[in-house]
Amino acid sequence: MATIMRKMNIISRSEANYRTARSSVGLSGIYHSYVLAICKNPGLPQEKLAKHLCINKSNVTRHLAFLELEGYIERRASDSDKRETLVFPTQKMFDIQQEVIAITKEWNSRLAEGISEKEMMLFHEILDKMLEKAIAIYEE
Repeated sequence: MATIMRKMNIISRSEANYRTARSSVGLSGIYHSYVLAICKNPGLPQEKLAKHLCINKSNVTRHLAFLELEGYIERRASDSDKRETLVFPTQKMFDIQQEVIAITKEWNSRLAEGISEKEMMLFHEILDKMLEKAIAIYEE
């Protein structure tokens, strides 16, 4: 039987592939999480973005360099701490935000088809417990 992590990874990779296939914005699915996080939190420090997305800092730096090159974000030094880099969405990113949200909602809806509301509530409770444990283990 596949482990919990294997199953979760397959779901995650399937979602990224689905997002890429459904998207007309020209960004692969991996960048959709960045769109959602950056548009929701303009000016978020790059390091906090990495922590929020649970992606290592070097990958976030590389992904943000691509998004900056493509005109989706601007990175600026913080006024209060020049060592801190803040990430801001451009209008180009705001323009694709609604499509990314729609694709995400569609994925979640299709994934939950045939699962009762009660089962989903229980599933979310279990996932929340596992998430708390995962964070605690990681921070040890």
